[in-house]
Amino acid sequence: MVLSAAEVERIVDDGVQALAVAGKRVLLLVPDGTRSCPLDSLFRLLHSRLAKDVAQLDVMFALGTHAPMDRPAMYRRLGITAEQHAQEFAGVQLFNHAWDDPTALMEVGVLPATRLAELSEGRFAMDVRVTCNRRLRDYDLLLVVGPVFPHEVAGFSGGNKYLFPGVSGPEVLHVFHWLGALLTNREIIGAKWTPVRRVIDAAAAMVGVARAAFCMVVDGSGLAGLYHGTPEEAWSAAADHSARVHVRYTGRQFHTVLSCAPQMYPDLWTGGKCMYKLEPVVADGGTLILFAPHITEVSTVHGALLRQIGYHTRDYFVAQWPRFAHLPWGVLAHSTHVKGAGTYVDGVERPRVALELATGIPPRVCAEINLGYRDPTTVRTEDYTDREAEGVLCVRRAGEILYRPAPLAT
Repeated sequence: MVLSAAEVERIVDDGVQALAVAGKRVLLLVPDGTRSCPLDSLFRLLHSRLAKDVAQLDVMFALGTHAPMDRPAMYRRLGITAEQHAQEFAGVQLFNHAWDDPTALMEVGVLPATRLAELSEGRFAMDVRVTCNRRLRDYDLLLVVGPVFPHEVAGFSGGNKYLFPGVSGPEVLHVFHWLGALLTNREIIGAKWTPVRRVIDAAAAMVGVARAAFCMVVDGSGLAGLYHGTPEEAWSAAADHSARVHVRYTGRQFHTVLSCAPQMYPDLWTGGKCMYKLEPVVADGGTLILFAPHITEVSTVHGALLRQIGYHTRDYFVAQWPRFAHLPWGVLAHSTHVKGAGTYVDGVERPRVALELATGIPPRVCAEINLGYRDPTTVRTEDYTDREAEGVLCVRRAGEILYRPAPLAT
C-alpha cells in the first residue's frame, strides 16, 4: 500500500517539528540518479517546511565514489529548473561530494584497531583514518533524505550510509567495502545487522555534527513507508519495511536469468546491482545475462583500474593478496561482487555462475575484464518471459528488488 500525499505531509510535519530547526544551518544529504525515490516531491515538502525558519538550507549529493553530477542532472534529481532555483529556491546551494579530493575532506578521528577488530568480528585489526567532506562542519544539522533497499555491501542501504560512503573519504570506505566482499554478497545482501553496518554507524558517530534522517521505502513511483528520527532509528524501521517490500521469494533457483538494467545505471559500476540482486536465485553452473544496451563503459570513474585487474571471485583475490593489497579495496570489492561467488584452487578460478554482458561494452573488453559477452541485438526479453517452470527467469527492471529462493534462516 502506497502512502497518500496527505500521509506523507503529516510524517514530514511530525519529523520537522521534532528537529527544532529554527536558526540552524541544515544540509540535506541526498542520492544521485542511481537510486529510485520521489526525491523531487520530498525536497519540495522539506523546503516549504524548513526554508522559512532555518539560517541556511543546502543540498549535497552523497555520491560516494560515483561520478559527479552536472547542474542539469542536479536539477532533474530535485525536480526543479534553473529558473526555479534562482527564484523559488534561491539561497539553496547544491554540492557534489568529492571523495578523492584531499582538499575537500577533513579528518574526524581514527577508528582504532581494537574497535575495528570488534566491529569486523576479527577480520581486520588496524587503525583507520575517518575522513569526510569538510563542508559538513559548516552546518548544525545533517539531514539524510534517501531510500532504503537491500544492499550488497551494507545489507540494507540508507541511514548513515549517506555519510559513509556517501560523503566519505577513501580510507574507511575501502575498509568496509572489502569487509563486505569478504562476507560475500550472497551472505550479506538483505541482512539487517551486519559488521559493515556497525562500521558505518561507528564512523558516523565520529562526525561531530547533529544527524537526523527521513528514510524512504519506495514502492513503484510512490512511498510504502517514510520514517524519521536519528539515522539509526529511521533506518532500522525502514530496513524492516524494505525486507517486506523489496525481497521476492521464488521458491527455486534458475539455470538462466535475464537481468534487465534500467537507464538509471550508466555503467557497469552502478549496473552491477542487476547481478547482486539476482545472484542468489541463479543455480550453480547457471548463467546470468545482464541486458543493458545503453551501458558502454565499465566505470566512468574506475574503468582504467578495473580493466587492469578484471573481475574475479573473492577467493581469487584472497589467495593472491600480496598482488592486490596495495590497490583500492573498494574497487576490488566491486570486482568480486559482480563476478559472484566461486573458488580459486591450485591456480584455477571457478565462478559459481557465469555472467554474460549483453551491453554496449564490446566483446574484446569483456574478455579483457574476465566476463562473458552476448550480442545485445540477439536478446529479446519475450524469449525469456513466463518460463520460470523451465528454469528461466526474466526481470525487466532489475537492480533494486532482491530475489531469493527462500527466506533466510533465523
